[in-house]
Amino acid sequence: MLILTVIQGPDKGRRFELPDNEPQLIGRSSEALPLVDTTISRRHAELTPDHGKWLINDLESANGTYVNGTKIKGQRLLVSGDQIRTGQSIFVFGRSTKHAPRKPVRVMPSDRFDTAVESVVPSNDDSVIMAVPDPSEAAVAHLRVLYDLMQLVGSIFDKQLLLERVMDLVFEHFEPDRGFILTQENENDKPEPIVVRYRQEPRDNDEKHIHVSRTIVQHVLKKSEGVLSSNAMADRRFSPGDSVKNYGIRSAMCVPIKFREQKFGVVYVDSKVANYTFTEDQLRLLTAMGAQTGLALEHAKLYQQGMQQARLAAVGETVASLSHSIRNILQAMRGGAEVVELGLRKKDLNIVANGWDILARNLDRIYQLTMNMLQFSKQRKPEFELVNFPNLLLEIVGLMQPQCDRRNVALITDIDDEMPPIPCDPNGIHQAVINLLGNALDVVDPGSGVITITCHFRPEEHEVSIEVTDNGEGIDDETMAQLFQPFYSTKGLRGTGLGLAVTKKIITEHGGQINVDSTQGQGTTFSLTLSSESKDDPAATHV
Repeated sequence: MLILTVIQGPDKGRRFELPDNEPQLIGRSSEALPLVDTTISRRHAELTPDHGKWLINDLESANGTYVNGTKIKGQRLLVSGDQIRTGQSIFVFGRSTKHAPRKPVRVMPSDRFDTAVESVVPSNDDSVIMAVPDPSEAAVAHLRVLYDLMQLVGSIFDKQLLLERVMDLVFEHFEPDRGFILTQENENDKPEPIVVRYRQEPRDNDEKHIHVSRTIVQHVLKKSEGVLSSNAMADRRFSPGDSVKNYGIRSAMCVPIKFREQKFGVVYVDSKVANYTFTEDQLRLLTAMGAQTGLALEHAKLYQQGMQQARLAAVGETVASLSHSIRNILQAMRGGAEVVELGLRKKDLNIVANGWDILARNLDRIYQLTMNMLQFSKQRKPEFELVNFPNLLLEIVGLMQPQCDRRNVALITDIDDEMPPIPCDPNGIHQAVINLLGNALDVVDPGSGVITITCHFRPEEHEVSIEVTDNGEGIDDETMAQLFQPFYSTKGLRGTGLGLAVTKKIITEHGGQINVDSTQGQGTTFSLTLSSESKDDPAATHV
């Protein structure tokens, strides 16, 4: 059976089996290969079987299809190991290993598998490197298995997925009939099954219960050594009616998963083939794999701890920054309220009006802060619609015009009203442009400030560009380097440091670009570039 394995992108780790005689579509509208990667087209590429071979053809996708880094035109014959790139996703084309179905089962703890121990191998930190290898084909194969296992360290940080991949390698190399991985959170906890694998589907419920000796598991965990047991059928400690004997187990291995003093669990495999038993060399290899798996689990645990600490640090920084900004706004609002109260006591409407202006400005500030907080914290996909950009921008200009008038700042528009509807999230673009205009208003001088907003459609590039230009003091190099960093602000008490970070996040979510061109003493221009090509199925109603 041929498969596609996703090794990079949003669907990383997924595997898709390819039927023998049915073409397969790669794209967001594919039912056979459902993908969540939004950078691929609805109908991106097609895989076609041809007398045991497979061909791939790009379906005039927006971003193209690449095989081994080369963009394809027309059909291309695939061979095992080829890498296919569509959008952000990279697939590996190849044959699947003959793994039996993976089924979660219940382990029945008992002492029914007290087999004779033929060999033991100690597990320690040196087990991750085999002893000087015998220059034979088997030794080379052993090193290849360890190399493949080492690739998992640093590349997979999900415990379940990591152990599934380990069992993949175990079944590929040792070809057991059954295998499972037991893990424990703490040394005194009872080991629980995490991964269970059969080469053939169990015939009845009794076979689904893995009867394993607690004595062997405890011995492996206590002594930190791998155990090989051969010819279990000849062990006199099995009674004639024992289920393990009925199953016909001939050979078994059990090794610890550990890193230094930390014991994560065990790997167990067995075989019932009459003329096949595991060897001491295989026990040494499986023991080394157990030690390498322990290293991978420790690495994954440290990575998760680091991520958690980073999240806590980010939360602390966010709370501190937001508390500072909210406190400043509330102090200003309190001052405005006191002015209003003074005007009411004196029955002077001019004083009331001045106080209300202070309150109104800071209500706008806390509204903008709240909207930016929501945009910055949300992890969501843009809700694309076909948007009439001139209408959207004129609506934004209408909202900003009163603020410009109060500061005696000129707001000039140059908007192409002949452009077609553009697919975008109108709420997101509204927030992004408002942030840019608000920043421009803060940096220009009252009475002489000029802000220009332009919007033009470039049909050749299938792009629409929005530019916000001001005649302020410009941006120095030090500020430019931190411009889009969250909570970085040059406005002192008036700034929150979220506006530009949110704007960049919104444009990035749209697949667009944001650029800055600034000259000190002359002003700054922020440029937004968005694609005019359709996303998914835009709403029929124009905004």
